[in-house]
Amino acid sequence: MDVIDEVPKYNLNAEEEKKLILREYRSLLRLLKAKLKPGDKTLVRTAFEMAAEAHKTMRRKSGEPYILHPIAVAKICVEEIGLGVRSTICSLLHDTVEDTDITLDDVQREFGHEITKIVDGLTKISNIIDVNASQQAENFKKILLTLTDDPRVILIKLADRLHNMRTLDSMKREKQLKVSSETVYVYAPLAHRMGLYNIKTEMEDLAMKYLEPSVYKDIARKLAETKKERTKFINDFIKPLKDKIGKAGLVAEIYGRPKSIHSIWNKMKKKGVEFEEVYDLFAIRIILDSPPEKEKEDCWKAYSIISNEYSPSTNRLRDWLSNPKSNGYEALHTTVMSSHGKWVEVQIRTKRMNEIAEKGLAAHWKYKEGNAEESRFDKWLQQIREVITSQNTDSIDFLQDFKTSFLSDEIYVYTPKGDIKMLPVGSTALDFAFSIHSAIGVKTIGAKLNHKLVPLSQKLRSGDQIEIITSNKQKPSEDWLNFVVTSKAKGRIRDALKEEKRLVADEGKYTLQRKLEGMGATMAQGNIDELVQWFKLPSNLDLFYQIAVKNIDLSEISDFKVVGGKIEAPKPLKPLPEKQEIIPHHQLASRKENELIIFGESGDKIVYNLANCCKPIPGDDVFGFVTTGKGLTIHRTNCPNATKLLSNYGHRVVKTKWAKNKEISFLTGVKIVGLDDVGVVNKITTLISGELKMNIAALTIEAKDGLFTGNIKLYVHDKEELDELVNRLQALPDVESVERYDTEESAT
Repeated sequence: MDVIDEVPKYNLNAEEEKKLILREYRSLLRLLKAKLKPGDKTLVRTAFEMAAEAHKTMRRKSGEPYILHPIAVAKICVEEIGLGVRSTICSLLHDTVEDTDITLDDVQREFGHEITKIVDGLTKISNIIDVNASQQAENFKKILLTLTDDPRVILIKLADRLHNMRTLDSMKREKQLKVSSETVYVYAPLAHRMGLYNIKTEMEDLAMKYLEPSVYKDIARKLAETKKERTKFINDFIKPLKDKIGKAGLVAEIYGRPKSIHSIWNKMKKKGVEFEEVYDLFAIRIILDSPPEKEKEDCWKAYSIISNEYSPSTNRLRDWLSNPKSNGYEALHTTVMSSHGKWVEVQIRTKRMNEIAEKGLAAHWKYKEGNAEESRFDKWLQQIREVITSQNTDSIDFLQDFKTSFLSDEIYVYTPKGDIKMLPVGSTALDFAFSIHSAIGVKTIGAKLNHKLVPLSQKLRSGDQIEIITSNKQKPSEDWLNFVVTSKAKGRIRDALKEEKRLVADEGKYTLQRKLEGMGATMAQGNIDELVQWFKLPSNLDLFYQIAVKNIDLSEISDFKVVGGKIEAPKPLKPLPEKQEIIPHHQLASRKENELIIFGESGDKIVYNLANCCKPIPGDDVFGFVTTGKGLTIHRTNCPNATKLLSNYGHRVVKTKWAKNKEISFLTGVKIVGLDDVGVVNKITTLISGELKMNIAALTIEAKDGLFTGNIKLYVHDKEELDELVNRLQALPDVESVERYDTEESAT
């Protein structure tokens, strides 16, 4: 919930507000019209009036009446996700039980059990933001458990998050960063996995608007500038296809659509290219009007026409007709060379496939008739339930495991008998073994990939056939956790290691018992608790285990007092080993300075350091991250670790900005690529040291096949200086590209 705490940004009187609310409500009813059965309109009206009354004193940060938010969420559910009357009622009520005087009993009385259950699910997960990391992951587990009971809960939650992202402008900067990071970290991948590609794309673009504002604006501007030229290219490309597809007796709609800003940015980063060099700025979509029994045949017929007209890239064919994704997505994707010498991606679908691609799960239900896709989606939900209910992992591990196991793209591999198994991208032979059965996974000693022996850590690709070799003498090793990616494998390995740890710990327990009895003390729980606290360990099991493996020397407790069988640790307690700890939210909130100015007057009072993962310099968009071990660590908002930190530990983020200080220099680096011409190195060093008077800390130049790559570490005062350096270097003849790097790894 986001009740107003700032100056309202809009100004309507009470009468105008009423008209606005009524207009939005009527617009919702128009969207619902085709789905309304007798009596439904009354139920929707009741829900609207109930929510409007409950939220009547509430405002959003923008100053709007709060009721506009539930109406907007309901409209997204109906129009963009394809949900119906019950989901509309739940959307209208989704914040009432948590934020107002309305109770679940009130909802039950008015609307019955089914709607109450969904509203209850939404209420349980509504506090997912602004809580500590552990609680947040617990709430996320609740979301997923509810998803397996009634997926409408998560669909409404995604609509809620999408509307919050669309209206994020009114929020404070730190809140924008946190909500955007959380969206891109969890919600966008979840929308993708539910088949809601348009929502996933919009979430990523909106998050990028706040996390990378300058890059976002730059790509948006370039897309707008190239629109005319792009439209002409698309029309030229489509024209011959339209004629030939029509002559083949196929009914099709063909159009081009630009790729999302976020996906263009990903391509630029991944390939290390500029906007102008990204070849697939758009995709051509062919939507066929085919009867169910001819869908596959028509899609392949269309593919044949396209590949006759334009030469296809053989390694870029994606066949999701034969093997649909687990969220029901079906299509043929191919990349072809146009007559203009540019690669173009073409997506071929039928109308039914397109509706499933646009509206995901809701459309999938509409078409389900016991077909393969339905069982595949149900199987995915069942796997989620299995993992959530059987594991008791650390909460942040859980979120990370869930993302890699269930929110990533899939590969399809085969058992020796030819059965298909779906696994997330990045899965290894050992993940495959655990996917067959946990009992096989723990005994795995080797694997044959396409009949050749491979290590357990071998990454799999679609189409691989795997045979697992087991031995009853095999036991899981801790190393396995370093390369498996699926939740099932990680959970089962952790369980097996815990069991092994328990057996070792029994020996430590016996050793401790003898020591305590020798001191005249008992093996009582109070004494064990005293020792757990003294050695700063998380549990009894860890205490016994550390004693067994001789990491704890029990002679240390000889100074303990023994009174009536109880032991008492000498005071003061042994100091904590140095480690990072979470500062509770209430302590952060009590700080007087909301805004820490780095390298200004107050900077002297604050213990801070600059994050090694992104090496910020003054002028970068940054945030502070608090740990007691290291004080304040400053990260760039586009740091590789930023989304994880902001979404998992938002309560430890402090708003931070730079103060001007030209006396301090910061080490940074630039990578230069260019033509290996005589004197080019001299030009570069003359510019940096001679003209710009910057100190070079290290310089390496490698030349190969007519190109040189230079990595230069140098000291700058702020981002302004660095930007000037990059621009001046790029202006040199023979220099192809100049980019900043921040870590040793980036420099290689």
